[in-house]
Amino acid sequence: MERRLFLVQILIWVIVVMAQIHRYKSCVEKERKGLLELKTYLLLSGDKEDRTFDTWSNDTVSDCCRWERVKCNRTTLRVIGLALHELDLIDSPLLNLSLLYPFEELQNLNLSSSWFRGFSASFVDGICELKNLQELDLSYNQLIGEFPLCLTSLTGLRVLDLSSNQINGEVPSAISSIESLEYLSLFENDFHGFFSLGSLSNLSKLKVFKLSSVSNSLQVESEGSWKLNFQLHVIALRSCNLGMLPHFLLHQKELRLVDLSNNRLHGVFPSWLMENNTNLEVLVLQNNLFTSFQLPKSAHNLLLLDVSANELSQTFPENIGWILPNVRHMNLSENSFQGKLPYSLGNMKKMYYLDLSHNGFYGKLPRSLTMGCYSLMFLKLSHNKLSGHIFPEPANLTSLFVLTLDNNQFEGKIGDGLLNSSSIYVLDLSNNYLTGVIPSWIGNFSDLYMLLISNNLLEGRIPASLFDMTVISLLDLSANRLDGDIPLPLNSNFGFLFLQDNDLSGSIPDALLENVNILDLRNNRLSGNIPEFTNSQDIYILLLRGNKLTGHIPVQLCGLRTIQLLDLSKNRFNGSIPSCFSNISFGLLNEDEAYAFGNKISFGSSDIFGGLGFDLDFFSEDDLGMYYRSKLMLDPFTVDYMADSEIRIQFATKRRYDFYMSETLGYMFGLDLSENELSGEIPEELGDLVQIRALNLSHNLLSGVIPESFSNMKDLESLDLSFNILHGQIPSQLTKLSSLAVFNVSYNNLSGIIPLKGQFSTFDETSYFGNPLLSSLWTTLQQKL
Repeated sequence: MERRLFLVQILIWVIVVMAQIHRYKSCVEKERKGLLELKTYLLLSGDKEDRTFDTWSNDTVSDCCRWERVKCNRTTLRVIGLALHELDLIDSPLLNLSLLYPFEELQNLNLSSSWFRGFSASFVDGICELKNLQELDLSYNQLIGEFPLCLTSLTGLRVLDLSSNQINGEVPSAISSIESLEYLSLFENDFHGFFSLGSLSNLSKLKVFKLSSVSNSLQVESEGSWKLNFQLHVIALRSCNLGMLPHFLLHQKELRLVDLSNNRLHGVFPSWLMENNTNLEVLVLQNNLFTSFQLPKSAHNLLLLDVSANELSQTFPENIGWILPNVRHMNLSENSFQGKLPYSLGNMKKMYYLDLSHNGFYGKLPRSLTMGCYSLMFLKLSHNKLSGHIFPEPANLTSLFVLTLDNNQFEGKIGDGLLNSSSIYVLDLSNNYLTGVIPSWIGNFSDLYMLLISNNLLEGRIPASLFDMTVISLLDLSANRLDGDIPLPLNSNFGFLFLQDNDLSGSIPDALLENVNILDLRNNRLSGNIPEFTNSQDIYILLLRGNKLTGHIPVQLCGLRTIQLLDLSKNRFNGSIPSCFSNISFGLLNEDEAYAFGNKISFGSSDIFGGLGFDLDFFSEDDLGMYYRSKLMLDPFTVDYMADSEIRIQFATKRRYDFYMSETLGYMFGLDLSENELSGEIPEELGDLVQIRALNLSHNLLSGVIPESFSNMKDLESLDLSFNILHGQIPSQLTKLSSLAVFNVSYNNLSGIIPLKGQFSTFDETSYFGNPLLSSLWTTLQQKL
């Protein structure tokens, strides 16, 4: 009887469960309406065409528990998770969290990477009333202000991520009240003041702790009478002014990732971190003061090692390849290592990033490196004293993506050893002693984006294949001994082309000015006219100085909408200066465009690589982020792989040639027409170039008077009109030029009194030599007396 009763009960239970499963279920109406209000708010601040919330339908039949980015409790049907990350919120709204009122049982809230720009007044009333919250991710926004203290009342939080914002003030010690925390990231904010690690002593469950200050104004106390009761897996204390290695790390045995960069740590490299933590995978100690590099006594499974920008100076460990055979990424650049590259590097067969640049290594590239490290994608050995021939024998580097061997002492011909490295994206062999011709097979690298072979002893003609590459954006062959004609560009769309300081001859190909941002042909033997061109809207810098170009300056140049530097000096141009030059931008771009150009020409930025940043995805799924699968599968350590190349442009200002680089170049505007045979009067319209900083019309045959309109060039820093046949007086209006640092009108036929107001009181007599009818006010008074 009891058995039958039991079976009946089981049957009833199964029927009830099946009914629960199959009957229609829908979310709570109050929360459905709340979600729709949240959608309206977010769409008002974002892209109206955004399809993110298409499933969030204002239809009573629609079940909000089935909407994208919404997670409900299967039993209560209450919303417990909102994934509102990576929204395209163009207007960067305030974070109005009063909209979260309806979601009383919310446990997981992800608002990362959505460009929220600050905490609204509703923050306390909104997020801090969510007493069931367990995971809160506000990372990668633009949140400004102090750490919201009300967060410390959310005692159930396991994950709190406020990284990559602009939160300032002090890190509150009250954070110790969130004893449930397992993951705490305050990384990349602007905290300042004092913070003691003792505030974490209550957080016995903590596994991940990340803290840094972008302004380096945070002082973290790492020593005290307190005891830290957790075993961390991730510790990142970057730019925390530690001064010494935290003692508590000696007792940590489960570390997977350690980042103590930029802390002025000194002494011997802490190999004990690897010895004590056999599962350590990432060790980052860059920008410190370590002087001695020691490895563990036995092999370790470390995957990433970065000790760049320290003071390590001894010979490189011969056994590094045997001790760290599994390293994938190794950066020991910007130290003072000496000696030859060790043979054991060839045992690091899984390594795809190696940067030993800016050291004192000498000798030849070991054969074990070029054959054994077949996984290498990034090999950066620039700024050393390496010698010998470049890849004279075949290399097993078929995955190579970036190779920088510049600023060494390599000599001889460029070998054929790289023939199989057809995936190369960046190749920099500049500033060596390479001889012979440029191999034509380089032009067969279909993915080559940057090729730099400047400042060598290369000779012969430029291979036509280099001008037939479809991807190439930067080609620098300057300062060699190349001769012959410039090849006709066929399929290439050069962004940056540098051929200056060679022995090139012939005319400039018509198509060369098409689809180019910077063109530098200075100091060659090019002749003929400036070619016709139709598509020149994107030329920022055009430098043709020191050739044998002839004819009139073409009015087509007036159509250069984006030009910033134009140098036609030291040629044989004749005729008058086109008055339409006033139509050239020379700084009339808006500030955002100028800044964008400055970034565009900085090849040290990830922009030029299309944002090449690789997460180290070789961690297994149960590694660094294993605690919070709803937030991260991993806690990725991101590395930006960037070239070291930076565009430098030489332009004559203030009686000398200066180099302008990166963002600085984005704000430099100049016109140099000196050392030609130009005649006629200086067009009054040139005064409309109101943002130009340097104007050089010297050593020509210009006549007439100095235009009064030059006083409109409010940013002018250098004006050179010397060695012409100008007459009349120096316009007194020029004294309004408050930025003028160099003024030269020597060797003309000027007369009258030299103005002495403003910047003109700082110019000496060398600015006026060779004008016998020109006198200063002081000289005039002396004569009258």
